[in-house]
Amino acid sequence: MTITNMNPPSPGKAFRFCRSKCHKNFKMKRNPRKLKWTKAYRKNAGKEMVVDSTLQFAARRNVPVRYNRELWQKTLKAMERISEIRARRERVFYKKRMAGKRAREVAAARKLVAENEHLLPRLRGSEKRRLAELAAERGVDVEELEREELAKLASKKKSKAFGGEVRRVRVRTDGGVEEITESFGGKNVDEEMDDDDHDDSDRDDDDMDTD
Repeated sequence: MTITNMNPPSPGKAFRFCRSKCHKNFKMKRNPRKLKWTKAYRKNAGKEMVVDSTLQFAARRNVPVRYNRELWQKTLKAMERISEIRARRERVFYKKRMAGKRAREVAAARKLVAENEHLLPRLRGSEKRRLAELAAERGVDVEELEREELAKLASKKKSKAFGGEVRRVRVRTDGGVEEITESFGGKNVDEEMDDDDHDDSDRDDDDMDTD
């Protein structure tokens, strides 16, 4: 959004918008300095360059100049050079602005862990001593072994959403072996189909006996 002045427009003043989104927000009388996606907000928050000599060249000058071919060619070359300089300075500005971000994120993460340490899984004293002895024998860091042990405990605690499963082997009358899968939380589709088949076969056997 390029409009920064939200005062009532003077008579005969024309506004130009880059897209309809800016036009709609302008008609809703929203302050561009409070919208995070506008240029005015980014400049006000120090996220973009505001004071730089390359920005002055982009200012519009209503000064009539007589046409001159050499001046025209020099102007085009200067525009390309100025854009390169501005891009390089913007990269430097971004690097300076983002310097120390990783350290701040790590500090915030450590603070969060320190405040909610009681929610993290813990090892018993005997387990810690056993891991310390094992690390001394292998020459490995104790913290790595503790992480692996905690990961194993977390994986063991994970349970399926529909309960567990039990597989059983049943020997049929014809000598074949049949494997059955039973679930605690409910029956599987294959098991239900097998039950239906068994029910149908039992009904057929009953019909044959009556005949």
